[in-house]
Amino acid sequence: MNQRLSPPETAEADTARALEETQRTLKARALALAQAPLPAGEEGQGILQVIEFLLSKERFAVESGLVREVAVLENLAPLPCTPAFVLGVVNLRGEILPVIDLRRFFDMPEQGLADLDRIIVLQSKTTTFGIRADAIVGLRRVPAAAIQAPPPTLTGMHRDYLTGVAPGPLAILDAARLMHDPRIVVEEHVDE
Repeated sequence: MNQRLSPPETAEADTARALEETQRTLKARALALAQAPLPAGEEGQGILQVIEFLLSKERFAVESGLVREVAVLENLAPLPCTPAFVLGVVNLRGEILPVIDLRRFFDMPEQGLADLDRIIVLQSKTTTFGIRADAIVGLRRVPAAAIQAPPPTLTGMHRDYLTGVAPGPLAILDAARLMHDPRIVVEEHVDE
């Protein structure tokens, strides 16, 4: 038997790769298990899957395809010289993310931070940030036929960022439009 032991660096790298692969597998399994079965008769219809959340005692939702994750809002650091709707930044497992308060963005009644607040991390190809939520209600499937246009009495910014209203009532936000709003996405460079 002429077997050699692996050098420590190789063993550590192998362990790290195995751990990463295990985490990817577990995440894929969790996502698959989180998918509730469709009710009978809805398999072929247009269904919008959303993350439902509470904000100032109102129900909102964002399309789940743009949601990277949901996390507890903790260790929020204020960010000076930003618009009032920017709560600050959080360190989420080594990634610094800005957090937006939609209450301030939509001129809704404000309330202080609570221990139960969550952030919904929205991610596109170019933008990643969190939005504050009072509570996460859960994953919901909404038939496309049940989504109605925003009411004509709703004006201003509220209407601009709504995809529609579903029974409940549930206001479905246009997260893609929100993510690319020039007031939220600030690309300012400082020349030295």
